[in-house]
Amino acid sequence: MTRSRRLHPAWTVAAVAFVALVGAAGFRAAPSVLLHPLHAEFRWPLATISAAVSVNLLLYGLTAPFAAALMDRFGIRRVVASALLLVAAGSGLTVFMTASWQLILCWGVLVGLGTGSMALAFVATVTGRWFVHRRGLVTGVLTAGGATGQLVFLPLVAVLVDRYGWRSAALVVAGAALAVVPLVVWLLREHPADLGLPAYGATEVTPPPPVAGGAAARALGSLAQAARTRPFWLLAGGFAICGATTNGLVGTHFVPAAHDHGMPQTTAAGLLALVGLFDIVGTIASGWLTDRVDSRLLLGAYYALRGASLLVLPGLFAASAEPSMLVFIVFYGLDWVATVPPTVALCREYFGASAAVVFGWVFAAHQVGAALAATGAGLVRDQLGDYAPAWYAAGALSIGAAGLSLLLRRRRGVPVEPLAVPVAVPARRAWSYRG
Repeated sequence: MTRSRRLHPAWTVAAVAFVALVGAAGFRAAPSVLLHPLHAEFRWPLATISAAVSVNLLLYGLTAPFAAALMDRFGIRRVVASALLLVAAGSGLTVFMTASWQLILCWGVLVGLGTGSMALAFVATVTGRWFVHRRGLVTGVLTAGGATGQLVFLPLVAVLVDRYGWRSAALVVAGAALAVVPLVVWLLREHPADLGLPAYGATEVTPPPPVAGGAAARALGSLAQAARTRPFWLLAGGFAICGATTNGLVGTHFVPAAHDHGMPQTTAAGLLALVGLFDIVGTIASGWLTDRVDSRLLLGAYYALRGASLLVLPGLFAASAEPSMLVFIVFYGLDWVATVPPTVALCREYFGASAAVVFGWVFAAHQVGAALAATGAGLVRDQLGDYAPAWYAAGALSIGAAGLSLLLRRRRGVPVEPLAVPVAVPARRAWSYRG
């Protein structure tokens, strides 16, 4: 007898992944409102504090491919729960620090490793295992979780810092990370085949592919194979510029740059949170478009429009949020991480079953770019007293990334889906799902 009116478990897994990604993004957003309080209390140069952010961003990216391989070997649940514990430890221990190296260790290394294990390679793993239909849309929604985390946490952290000091904000981040752990352990499933079910939109149950060798060997082997191909370097180069112009520059330095022009820190944090709000719309729409439009064209358009917006940004800063700045926030928010769904789709097209791990390396390039931009912009501000050259350089680089994306060639005759050849496995029950 066929039962009906039950959601496919893939949607529950996606919902839990969304919550974890919201948290990870919120934890990473916090340093942007801690720059000036830490500088005021410890008298550390902004470049030194930015270096801790750079280590965080760098490890956030470099951890991703290894985390994807670890998820294949030990399971999503264990990796994500361990990552949340690392974030809680890193954020909580900052309240005891007295030297800048401790900031680098706690917020740079521990929080970087933890959030890196819940990075966009995690999105690629979840959508690759659990979805066939609506994969682009779900990728967009999960990626938008990053924007939601920024939206929820950034104004809260700014208010906490303003009223109670930066230590209270660090403890709130630690507590939020710990609160997500039980949800992950309880509801985050590994494979649909574990439940005797096909992935959402599939017609047959596909058992998990065998995992050969250690996680590190698999991650490095996937990199060695991908690095021999032209598409990998084009995707990685474009995504490095993407990271430089989002997390590295705007995510880290927008608040202090606005503060330089007399804008209150809470107002600037609210504007950055609005970027997150509009990014939800933009990224979900990008996922929908990725299921329908050539991803190469989408990337070219996204990068070109981002470059144009960054070139005009230096003239928009003022002591208050003028209408022109609000237009920039809306426009830039729609484009913030809209690049992710088409990039994930292209990794599946070019690299098949290794797509999640290879995307982890492409994302590592994203974070290398972010780390370089975070430190570089801090140095520009320290040396020149103005962020304007950093904004102009970022705009030019974004236009270059559009050119890299349009150089990608369509790979014909190769199936996009990265799953192994389906092997029929008896399902436990015959369910009729509604999506």
